[in-house]
Amino acid sequence: MDLEKNCVPMILKMFEAFSIERWNDLIRPFDLIEMDKAAEKMVLAYIIGKFEENAGKKVNWQWMINASLFDLLKKIALCDIKAPVQDLIKSEYPSEYLRLNEWVLNQYRPFMDDDFFAKFTIYIGQKASSIPIPEGDVLTSRIYAAAHKYSTMRELQMIFPVNESVRLGKIERELNETLSAFMDLRGLQLLMTKQRPFEFLLKIEQLRFQRRWNQTPRVPHTSVLGHCYFVAVITMLLQNASGEKMCARRAYNNFFSALFHDLPEAVTRDIISPVKQATDALPEIVKRIEDEIVAKELVPLMENFYAPELLYFTNDEFENRILRDGSARSVTFEELNSRYNSDGFSPVDGKLVRLADHLSALLEADISIKHGITSPHLESGRKNMLSSHPRGKMINGIDSGLLFEKCTEVAN
Repeated sequence: MDLEKNCVPMILKMFEAFSIERWNDLIRPFDLIEMDKAAEKMVLAYIIGKFEENAGKKVNWQWMINASLFDLLKKIALCDIKAPVQDLIKSEYPSEYLRLNEWVLNQYRPFMDDDFFAKFTIYIGQKASSIPIPEGDVLTSRIYAAAHKYSTMRELQMIFPVNESVRLGKIERELNETLSAFMDLRGLQLLMTKQRPFEFLLKIEQLRFQRRWNQTPRVPHTSVLGHCYFVAVITMLLQNASGEKMCARRAYNNFFSALFHDLPEAVTRDIISPVKQATDALPEIVKRIEDEIVAKELVPLMENFYAPELLYFTNDEFENRILRDGSARSVTFEELNSRYNSDGFSPVDGKLVRLADHLSALLEADISIKHGITSPHLESGRKNMLSSHPRGKMINGIDSGLLFEKCTEVAN
């Protein structure tokens, strides 16, 4: 994937999902944003999928990761057509539905290389039922569909108290009917009956209510949870642009490490970087306190068959690392590629996650400034981010300065 031709336009297009509101014909007690929905859906897919893996079943995580991106791209293109209307077009006007899908694909053709566009095309065909899902991916698609519907149910449950029940009753019945088809999935059973996975989800959902850059006016507003998904997608796009052939576990680790990189903030809240760095010792102290609170408040809500993995994702989250003899070990990018690029080492491009995190912060500041909403916090944040990534600075195969330069040139 070419950095300038494909990666930068895709990243900027994805940012539009921070401005797409959901349930905008109902009373909403907080901002319900499309990027946040995509994030919660993938958190749920992880939880439900881990229960299936623990039962000895195979999950195609890369299919699921791609599906989440493709669905969000389609939503961005068709944000003015409500999902029930799209469903009616699909069922009653199938030929027009196919043309609509072709139109969506054409919107993104200039931003994708041939391989990625082929995957997008196949997925759109699978969603339209014109291309069958391979038998080995049926379970994965059901996990993903269950996560999608249950994340919608969670939104409905959160807006229910401020809306008249007559407005939402039909939607609730339809969602319950749809979810009943997935009740063989153990993770969904436990979520629906509000067991421990539900309690864990409640903690993670707090990231959806936390606003980034909370000390300054800014548009569009971004939640910590939505930011995490955006960072995960950027990480995936950058790893494809790096030119390195990464093993399946490395690609999986990169995405989910990015998705969960701010998980501790579910119990500590977001501490902005200038405050974290107010003294030389403070970053280490904050990290130690975060680890203690996570161990006390989050770990008991995790299942023992995925807790070690989540802790691996969130400890030293911005370091290139591997697992060796059960312990995490920092390594260089060159070592990741030459010695440890195999599933058995569980490699992670943590520095790539950090680069994606920085790019997300840069765009959050830069795009608001270009919309005319600015402040000293945004101006200094943008300046510091650009100065810390000069052209020619290489991070895990990516010229970060070139990336930042091109993203801020195009963004408007």
